[in-house]
Amino acid sequence: MILIKLGGSVITDKSAFKRFNKERVSGLCREIKDSGKDVMIVHGAGSFGHVLSKEHGLQNGYKSKEQISAFAKVSRDVRELNLMMISELIDAGIPPVSVPTGSCFIMDDRELIMNNDEIIREYVKLGIVPVMFGDVVLDRKKGFGICSGDTIMKYLADVFSPEAVIFVSDVDGLYDRDPKISKDAKLISEVTPDIMRTIPSETTVADVTGGVHAKIMTMLDMCSDGRDCILVNGTVDGRLRSLLTGKDVVCTRVRKKG
Repeated sequence: MILIKLGGSVITDKSAFKRFNKERVSGLCREIKDSGKDVMIVHGAGSFGHVLSKEHGLQNGYKSKEQISAFAKVSRDVRELNLMMISELIDAGIPPVSVPTGSCFIMDDRELIMNNDEIIREYVKLGIVPVMFGDVVLDRKKGFGICSGDTIMKYLADVFSPEAVIFVSDVDGLYDRDPKISKDAKLISEVTPDIMRTIPSETTVADVTGGVHAKIMTMLDMCSDGRDCILVNGTVDGRLRSLLTGKDVVCTRVRKKG
């Protein structure tokens, strides 16, 4: 089984509030289906979640009653996005089911708690693809917070030990600086803990869930001696399919050791 994260930067236009990239998502779903691989899928919230979350500081926990309305709206919006994702997966011939993080699980000081993962396990046994997503989630200490798709990926990798973990983004991989700003940015094809220590966190793209630097650190935590994590560009037609079927593609591989 392969664990795939479809990032918010690919499935939505982050520069526009609640704009779904339907054509791109449709293509990625077909690539997953055509690969013939068994998968589990997590997706980001993109512009359906980050805009209001950042505006109202939801990632910092409960501060005032004025945040409650924003919490409800973000919860609604990310579920709207999830239903569109589910529809595209069904149209591609993949049997998905929505598993809303904030409705099933809780956090404790920003740590995701899944004391009962029976729901997810049973779906997998039946051949149904559980689809989880970045969400606003209750937090035992902070009242509520943002649970990123990357956090969910870490948990699922620990539980299901997938053969591969793939993060689909809108860039070719990790760069030594933000490629959207600097034309001189260089792609890093292989990342280890030693290499990561040389890359300043402030040079990478940031959002309410921590940005690229935090993503790579999460990926390092998910690596094992027999499993790399891969960051690949989902805006290039066919690249995800090629990666899933074992072909060499432009990407960044994150490894536990050099």
